[in-house]
Amino acid sequence: MSSIFWFRKDLRLQDNEALSATVRAASQNSDNTVFCLFGFNSASFEQLEGIRQHSLTESIRALDKSLDGKLNIVAKSNAQEFSKELVAACSKTSSLEVYAMQSFDPEGVAEQEIVAKELIANGLALHLVGSAYAVNPGTVTKQDGLNYRVYTPFYKAWNQLANIEPVKLPSLQTTWGTLPKQNISIEPSKSSPLKVIAGEEFALRTFRRFKERALDDYDEQRNRADLSGTSHLSHALAHGEIHPRTLLAQLGDSNAHEVFRKEIAWREFYADVLHHYPHTVNDYYEPKFKQLKYDTGSDAQKKFELWCKGETGFPMVDAGMRQLLAEGWMHNRVRMIVASFLVKDLHLEWTWGAAHFEAHLSDFDPASNSHGWQWTAGCGTDASPYYRIFNPILQGLKFDPNGDYVRKYIPELRHLSDSSAHEPWEVFDGYSNGYAEPMVDHSLERNEALARLEEIKAK
Repeated sequence: MSSIFWFRKDLRLQDNEALSATVRAASQNSDNTVFCLFGFNSASFEQLEGIRQHSLTESIRALDKSLDGKLNIVAKSNAQEFSKELVAACSKTSSLEVYAMQSFDPEGVAEQEIVAKELIANGLALHLVGSAYAVNPGTVTKQDGLNYRVYTPFYKAWNQLANIEPVKLPSLQTTWGTLPKQNISIEPSKSSPLKVIAGEEFALRTFRRFKERALDDYDEQRNRADLSGTSHLSHALAHGEIHPRTLLAQLGDSNAHEVFRKEIAWREFYADVLHHYPHTVNDYYEPKFKQLKYDTGSDAQKKFELWCKGETGFPMVDAGMRQLLAEGWMHNRVRMIVASFLVKDLHLEWTWGAAHFEAHLSDFDPASNSHGWQWTAGCGTDASPYYRIFNPILQGLKFDPNGDYVRKYIPELRHLSDSSAHEPWEVFDGYSNGYAEPMVDHSLERNEALARLEEIKAK
């Protein structure tokens, strides 16, 4: 009897618990055939920006290649329809069981519940095995059984539980099965600003290069936007082209390695928070901040559009926003800078920025996106008070001291040398190439943000 494997956000063969379980099950049933399925929703795919379309299609192509061209693409307009397609696939392949990775985000949980219900109704079973995390969300708890709301104690407990032993795909005589072709094509309908390279092999190569290039200095260089000091693995983690176990297993005890380990744990902390508070995917973790006065109307929309285009007149903010549009990615330190500017200089609600990031980030992850934004906006988890307001000029001077990052993404400032790129108003020809003047006065807007905080505190 053959087995069916449902690929979700785990687009890899190695270190994939669910796929390994499927291969073993097929072998025990005296049939080594595994049918690998991926559910494709053309309607939701069409809504994605070009960079995200190309990001997904390249990852799928790489996965199909690793399966010798035998990845089965199944239509999926919604979870209910997809569940019926899975039932049909079971009938065609004489399979009684479907295996898949367990999801913990609201959308993924709803999907797997619908699929499980339909399979059970037809005498079939759905086995959810493993997850995208070293520690499943909901596992790390305090002595009283409640979840952690602050990162540091969460990390200490998580570090004791983290599974860092990668799972090898069983070396059995597995045959990848194919369903009758349905002529389903996954092709981008929009252009991408750059050529996307993706897939498990590329993710593993990226990690090897990171270890050689920057891992040992990660604690010193990860915040420098002008240096290649980060892993560039967020896309691979978001698509499941690599598992955190694979990364954790190769880390040592140095401070640099410990800081990288903590960054992996941040991702799992946010996943844990979203698991316990699923409404926070697009709503406030701290409800009192709903009362904060945010700007609305046409003027607010115009400010938002300038922020989206990278035309605020603040070089570090604009460089980050232009990097997002050009690459579908932004340096993590810069993400905090642009987020702080949107919420506390422009007084716009964090959900505006979170939606823009979701549209453009090739590494979009619902938990990290929502709670990363809420952390900076001061309404999220951990000790990040609202009155922590980033000065975009000082942040630029500190984390891009020579102005290289700014000049890379803002052609209008390439004639300025060194740190002067961060303060074109201080140079006689700073605006000679048409760069925008600052749209607001940071000092005044900082005071305004704090005044609005006092209003809700008074309430």
